[in-house]
Amino acid sequence: MSLKSRKRTPIAGALLIVFMLVGLIPAVIGCTEPESEGEFPLRDPLVRFKIATTTSLYDTGLWYHLEPIFEELANVEMDIVYAGTGIALEYGRRGDVDAIIVHDKAREDVFIADGYGLNRRNFGYNFFLIAGPPDDPAGIAGLSAAESMTKLYNEGIMGNVKFVSRGDDSGTHAKEKLIWKEAGFDYEDVQNSGEWYVEAGKGMGPTLLMANEMQAYVMADISTFLAYNLKRDLSIEPLVDKDSIFLNVYAAIAINPETHPKAKIDIANQFINWLISDEVQEIIGTYGTAEYGRSLFFPIASCDMPGCPPVEDYTTPVPAYMK
Repeated sequence: MSLKSRKRTPIAGALLIVFMLVGLIPAVIGCTEPESEGEFPLRDPLVRFKIATTTSLYDTGLWYHLEPIFEELANVEMDIVYAGTGIALEYGRRGDVDAIIVHDKAREDVFIADGYGLNRRNFGYNFFLIAGPPDDPAGIAGLSAAESMTKLYNEGIMGNVKFVSRGDDSGTHAKEKLIWKEAGFDYEDVQNSGEWYVEAGKGMGPTLLMANEMQAYVMADISTFLAYNLKRDLSIEPLVDKDSIFLNVYAAIAINPETHPKAKIDIANQFINWLISDEVQEIIGTYGTAEYGRSLFFPIASCDMPGCPPVEDYTTPVPAYMK
């Protein structure tokens, strides 16, 4: 082979340079001094803490206020599902969340007795009300809750008024059914009594908007009503709000790790103790005063009427979990 035939082309030369550089990479890496930990600190990813909470705490914006405070305190990322109490309890039964916040004591008792939850602590309360058109065609203003439902039923089946129910198995829906029972009605009979009774199947905020659009009556918690009235200037107004049955107590429950081993019980316990702490109780007692001239929720210690939980249900700290 002649010397001329062995002369490298420009392309061949470039490839040779590439191969040589690639071959040097391991040596270069091997000779590089490692960076100090101070220059490139390694951070563990945040633990995700999942809760299911009622829509009223979302609709009023309270969770937007509380969420970042607990995330920083516990160094976690909170995943919050906003749902009615019935759905929240189902998430808890399936082990999809680490803790739940609900407001239906009867179903809470069953949930705990069945082994799905533990360490229930009440942390706040508000009240329900019945709102409707300002001219109040059913004439319920000033009546008791049960008397109001009786008049709404009678006027409804005659086609004079409409009532919009959450109809979603939420805590609000459960309270409504309890009031129908107190008024002497079988709830299934009410459901099937005609077009006057409308089941929204939605959260509290959307249900309020539906009732407002239809100029219908509706039962709501006062906190969500005030929040939506400020944002949307509702044309329906509170008509019945003085009845002990309207008391609405919120509770936090940890998911039982013996039933769902992946439940983050230590964080759930820390979360529950935080909710009943003086810091959060003060936040609850003042939240909304700037916008509404009154707090949207009340700290649990101020609950002093029939139906309020005993003191130990909100003052006894949750103990560390022991297997």
